[in-house]
Amino acid sequence: MSAIGEAASEFGTWWAVLAWIVIFGIFILFMPFYKKSQIKPTGTYLAFIVAMAVEMFGVPFSMYIIGWLFGIWLPEGILWGHTLGQYIGLWGMYIGIIFMLLGIALVVLGWKQIHKDYWSKESGQGKLVTGGIYRFIRHPQYTGFFLITLGMICEWATIPLILLYGLLLFLYYGLARREEKELEQEFGNDYAEYRQKTKMFVPFVI
Repeated sequence: MSAIGEAASEFGTWWAVLAWIVIFGIFILFMPFYKKSQIKPTGTYLAFIVAMAVEMFGVPFSMYIIGWLFGIWLPEGILWGHTLGQYIGLWGMYIGIIFMLLGIALVVLGWKQIHKDYWSKESGQGKLVTGGIYRFIRHPQYTGFFLITLGMICEWATIPLILLYGLLLFLYYGLARREEKELEQEFGNDYAEYRQKTKMFVPFVI
């Protein structure tokens, strides 16, 4: 119980909560979030970011809920604290950072390519984007969000994050499928051929 008390004394850093939300929330600006189809996935991503920030820097709700429901205090790394710290030390944090940086790179690179060749054009004038990062996967920005949030789980897994991550995967997968139907209507066989030879989220895998 004393160990929990010492750990809990490190929480309540609300400026860090706000900074985390702003830094990682800004990436939704790289998406067409004004579209109705983007509302639920974008909202889930933002909820994930807020939940991560609050539980990591503000109040460890998962720890308190488990304690209240079952009368036990879980050790650090189990639904609160540095997830992989007790197994591989700071490498858990480094792995999470690598995932997050990789995800950020995919979001930005995907945005740059699709904004240049599709979003910035007048309706009906945008071309099918198959170059750059789109040579390897069809939805690099969504993969980027998957990696950003996975990196956070590697660093600080909690009950809300685990639940929200599953929902995030489900919603973005559904969104990707809807967008692909629209793109096939717009570009016809060109998109059908591109989809057949290029994986959806992970090169050479899926």
